[in-house]
Amino acid sequence: MIKNLSGIYETVDFPNSETQICLYHNQEYENYPPHWHTSFELIMPFVGGYRAVCSGKEYLLREGDILIICPGVIHELFAPKTGERLIFQPALSKVTINELNLLISVLSPAYLITPEEFPQIAEQIQHLLQSIEGEYFSGISYAEASIFSKFLEILVLVGRNHRVFARQNQEPATTRQREYVEKFLYITNYIDQHFSEDLTLEEVASMAGFSKYHFTRLFKMYTDSSFYKFLNQKRIDYARQLLADPRLTVLEVATQAGFASLSAFLRMFKQLNGCTPTEFRAMYRKRRTE
Repeated sequence: MIKNLSGIYETVDFPNSETQICLYHNQEYENYPPHWHTSFELIMPFVGGYRAVCSGKEYLLREGDILIICPGVIHELFAPKTGERLIFQPALSKVTINELNLLISVLSPAYLITPEEFPQIAEQIQHLLQSIEGEYFSGISYAEASIFSKFLEILVLVGRNHRVFARQNQEPATTRQREYVEKFLYITNYIDQHFSEDLTLEEVASMAGFSKYHFTRLFKMYTDSSFYKFLNQKRIDYARQLLADPRLTVLEVATQAGFASLSAFLRMFKQLNGCTPTEFRAMYRKRRTE
């Protein structure tokens, strides 16, 4: 059950203000309405399946599958009449990791891990999640540190086995490959800090030391996204937060999020969220009053 829902924004029910992990061994026949939060969410069915819709994309989970939902993604969950699943919500807002922005862009909006597609890591991640559950309910000292270390291990396994990195990990990385990874870590972090500014493909490609054509190809390879899609996703994520403030007009939200025109903002918001900013705001207010 979602305990703290303000509009469609969920404040995850962490056990206390110092803890950034929440875990449920869920057996409820209950659907969860569209919502989003700043933490990750990992779902693994033990008995029966599960269905999730993340940013309009449907994911069907079977027993043993693992779904990783990225922070800030609007998602809706549908439970079968009978079943059992693990729901794990870790937040990394207090953890600074250079690779995190790049990894989130690869995983976003959600990433489904199945034994068929990821035979080399699926069982490892299943065991790690089961171990996380054991630590969570153990009450022993350093359990939270252990849980975070296991979650980071999951992220490392997924990141290293993603297509482009898996190919590189099959043999020792060349100097050029290492340089490319370092450059794209720098670029994704730079975009995360400056997305509301007037960034252009040519400017960022030049900053990385590539022609825009070579940069476009490499950016797609390393992030699974085009440059402008990546940039606009950052802007829309921020715009959703701004829309929670009723004092801001939609035009002001568009401007503060970095869009050059209202029409561009409206078009991109509808494309990524399945509704207009005004509809999103109305849904937010409706949920708050329910």
